[in-house]
Amino acid sequence: MLLSKLAPRFTPTASRLYSSFANPSIAPSRNTMKLLYPTSLKLDVKSLEGFATSLHPYDVKAPIPDDLTDAEILVTWTNSADNLKDAAKRLTKLRWIQSLAAGPNDVLAAGFSKDVIVTTGSGLHDRTVAEHTLGLLLNAARRFDQMREFQLQRKWPAHLGGPQPDRPKDRFTTLRDARVLIWGYGNIAKTLAPHLTAWGATVRGIARTPGVRDGVEVYAEDKLPELLPQTDALVMILPGSESTRDVLNAERLKLLPRHAWVVNVGRGTSIDEEALADALEEGRIGGAALDVFKVEPLPESSRLWTAPNAIISPHAAGGRPQDAEALIAYNLRRFLAGQELKNVV
Repeated sequence: MLLSKLAPRFTPTASRLYSSFANPSIAPSRNTMKLLYPTSLKLDVKSLEGFATSLHPYDVKAPIPDDLTDAEILVTWTNSADNLKDAAKRLTKLRWIQSLAAGPNDVLAAGFSKDVIVTTGSGLHDRTVAEHTLGLLLNAARRFDQMREFQLQRKWPAHLGGPQPDRPKDRFTTLRDARVLIWGYGNIAKTLAPHLTAWGATVRGIARTPGVRDGVEVYAEDKLPELLPQTDALVMILPGSESTRDVLNAERLKLLPRHAWVVNVGRGTSIDEEALADALEEGRIGGAALDVFKVEPLPESSRLWTAPNAIISPHAAGGRPQDAEALIAYNLRRFLAGQELKNVV
């Protein structure tokens, strides 16, 4: 009885790590482990020195070199599908993958063993995506895109300047008093929300788990029919999965006010693009500022290119993980100690 009470208790991930170290057939060797880091971004490699690992750069678009196929740790960023498939087949000692992407769909689809722990770069893109989202919202409100169009024609857009009504109810022209609904209320939303409230917006969120987060009321999806009609700007930051595919469909688009804008910086699969194009062409919503699409690059045949009041951003919100070294070092330290890692899939 006493021994059972003293036995260590592990979380699922910690148990996998413990088993890995305890089982000689799959445990890391007593020699220095190899960590492969990508050359697709500039890392402060010196900050990762001092651990019981050797650090090796690799090309994310090419097959893994033969002398690195015994690596046990792989850091990924913008790897090609062929590179990941090659790594899944040939890195036979691989124990852990640290993706620097917020959503490692590419890693999960490559065919790695289920025994390989995968951690994401969640948190590394919060500031950049939040900043881009704020820019898209300000563009939608202030119509810098239209000003640019008139500039190229050497025409003065008098309707955009001069005296203007203050916070008209039938248009989205300012963040002050704007009702912003963030669908997918995670880390990025929590970074964005204070900036919106500082400009006077009322922010509410939608997530799987309702509650109050840093002073923002977050609701479950069953409240969408009630919240969408009360929304001036709908910001979508949803992950890509079957459960989020086409969640913004024709039925839900009809619930939005005619002046409401849709901003998407999550995944393109979350919007029914044909239904959105219909809503824009028929003037049933105010506009859409889109950074992600179902197919990227956006095909020339897409109706979104020429839809009224559509702003196209080329998946530019993220793409620059910040403080990646700190996350790698944190997880590396815990990996070597057999402890629970951060951002485990």
